[in-house]
Amino acid sequence: MSGKSNRAAALGKIGMGLIALVVLLALIGPLAVPYDAKERSGGPLEAPSAAHWLGTNDIGQDILAELVSGARVSLTVGIVGAVCVMLIGAAIGIVAGYFGGWIDALMMRLVDVMMTLPFLPLMIVIGVFLKPSIATQIMIISLVMWAKVARELRSQIMSLRSRGSVQAARSMGATNGYIMRRHVLPGVFPLLIPQFVQGVNAAIMMESSLSFLGLGDPLAKSWGSMLFYANARSAFLTEAWLWWVLPPGICIIIVVLGCTFVGYWLEEKANPRLSAYAAAPARKKRADRTLYARLSERGMDNRAEAPVLTVERLQVTFPKDGGIVRAVKDFNLIVRPGEIVGIVGESGSGKTTIGAAIMQLLKPPARVEGSIRLKGLDLAELSAEQLRRLRGNRIALIPQAAMNALNPVLNIRMQMLEAIKLHRPMKPAEANRRIDELLAEVGLSAHWGAAFPHELSGGMKQRVIIAMALLNEPEFIVADEPTTGLDVKVQVEIVRLLERLQRQYGIAMIFISHDLPLVMRIADRMIILNGGEAVEQGATAELRKYPNHPYTRKLLEAVPQIGPAREPATTV
Repeated sequence: MSGKSNRAAALGKIGMGLIALVVLLALIGPLAVPYDAKERSGGPLEAPSAAHWLGTNDIGQDILAELVSGARVSLTVGIVGAVCVMLIGAAIGIVAGYFGGWIDALMMRLVDVMMTLPFLPLMIVIGVFLKPSIATQIMIISLVMWAKVARELRSQIMSLRSRGSVQAARSMGATNGYIMRRHVLPGVFPLLIPQFVQGVNAAIMMESSLSFLGLGDPLAKSWGSMLFYANARSAFLTEAWLWWVLPPGICIIIVVLGCTFVGYWLEEKANPRLSAYAAAPARKKRADRTLYARLSERGMDNRAEAPVLTVERLQVTFPKDGGIVRAVKDFNLIVRPGEIVGIVGESGSGKTTIGAAIMQLLKPPARVEGSIRLKGLDLAELSAEQLRRLRGNRIALIPQAAMNALNPVLNIRMQMLEAIKLHRPMKPAEANRRIDELLAEVGLSAHWGAAFPHELSGGMKQRVIIAMALLNEPEFIVADEPTTGLDVKVQVEIVRLLERLQRQYGIAMIFISHDLPLVMRIADRMIILNGGEAVEQGATAELRKYPNHPYTRKLLEAVPQIGPAREPATTV
């Protein structure tokens, strides 16, 4: 383990020890102390002695008996209050952040109203209006604290929902409920831990404040009520404050520190990216394996067959400064079975927007016009549920930046399992065999399924993404810059892998990239994009030798070449 993990574990043990000390005080203390906290057991303001270890208060009640009785009340109010705060705040923050739109606007206006109200006066007014009791204290804590939790979680959820792993799950056909359960909640759980710790700390402090102000339950002994009576009865004017004020104050500090230390340790344990990890086991030497060939019956020589994908007059627009920006203009595309069509252009030319439009992943304010048909099926006319069943099954996505497309809190096998479970009723053993098979297909041994994304290199992550795209044997794949961020050697390996698997499975594919030589190597046909418009398209070999458009010629001339200078590309 690293030094950071050792420190976190040590702090966690210290924190658990502190909390255990207070819990034991609350559970066993009333049985061990021979006095009743509500009965007189000695003279007024007796100093600590063998009879009364922490002395007595001004009416002769044993301070230690009050302390152990107050531990139960303070811990109950603090923990239950924090749970209520987290349930309310997390529910509102997660729903508002994930769904957005009018739901987000409505809930955030409510949060704004709550946060603009003055904290202390609101707490006092509610406490005076309601009957003093433990339930009242918990209600006050929940009402004045949930808004801050909701606001902070909402911003985190808005960031989380746009991550590649969530978009990849949506592209595979996951429902909102499934994404919330398997991606959003596990992703936000490490964020809830410090929030809960802060909630416990704040709730215990608030209970003490309410009781100190006289707004607690007068019949219940708590650490806050001990401080209230000590202050009200002028303990600070005598030496009695040493045994009347310090013990409950020290208990509050112990609980706050204990929760903080445990929360720090649990945060690291809950998020594998924060914790140290053992190196992945070395690959075992294995005998040559036979590839699980599932060549499509269509074969590769199938140009006369009906297209797998047809895009006609696709236009994508976005509003900007009162006007409209046309990201894609009158784009047309036909992809036949077993064919790879490369879409190449500079950054901002609309390549990824086209891929997202085909996958039906663009959301308002984007406006998509035109026709996108998968084997005659108009994707724009499908319901959300129909699209969910389609994505990740008949049509798949290999997103760019694989390091962002994988969920950091789930291991590789769990993420591949959910890709299968979304579309195929497989038994666990069968699904695991399928995963091992696909990992082998992309050059990874089965033991890497137990690894988390941060334990893999960039090339290995990209191989996992390719395996996930192939799990359900799709008819069509959108490969959106699948070699982004990889070094040149790994890029070559990934391209060779894609070529082999595409031929093996006979899948139709769009290969999106700004790397012209890469596209020329893998694509049967190429489309050149400039400013959201297809300026030229045709067979790769023909475009390379006979470019018509000046932009295409400039791109080809910009490709570096080792060896004698080549002649300028010929135009026709």
